[in-house]
Amino acid sequence: MYTPLIEAMIENYGYPVLTEESLPAFTEKHKDVVLFFTENANNYPESNDVAIILPEIMKHFEDRLVAAVVSRESERPLQRKFRFKGYPALVFLRDGEYVGAITKVRDWLEYIDEFKAMLDKAPTPPPAFDLDHVCPGSAPAKV
Repeated sequence: MYTPLIEAMIENYGYPVLTEESLPAFTEKHKDVVLFFTENANNYPESNDVAIILPEIMKHFEDRLVAAVVSRESERPLQRKFRFKGYPALVFLRDGEYVGAITKVRDWLEYIDEFKAMLDKAPTPPPAFDLDHVCPGSAPAKV
């Protein structure tokens, strides 16, 4: 299911693994949430990097933010809901509403700055899918 490094992060830090069905109840209990979408870490080895980085960053924000991991079977349906474009992804929610996403691995200071920015942002609708970016040549030509 997950790599040993991601499994260890879940176990050592007590991060819950959420499904599409359990997410609403979790966000009712926690105002600000960051969801870790790992995808298949064998295909996206950067997910292992985020598994090391996320707990360290959370030490700076744990009084304001709760982390959880998205179950593998719920990743694609929730990706469609939140419309982020890359893995690994950290998706931020406030009161269950989308705030933003950080995709790929960033350097430490970028993460700190982006986490601060996410905590200061108001919820917004997720971005529109750029179909041409996801499936080149699929979007209608822009006039």
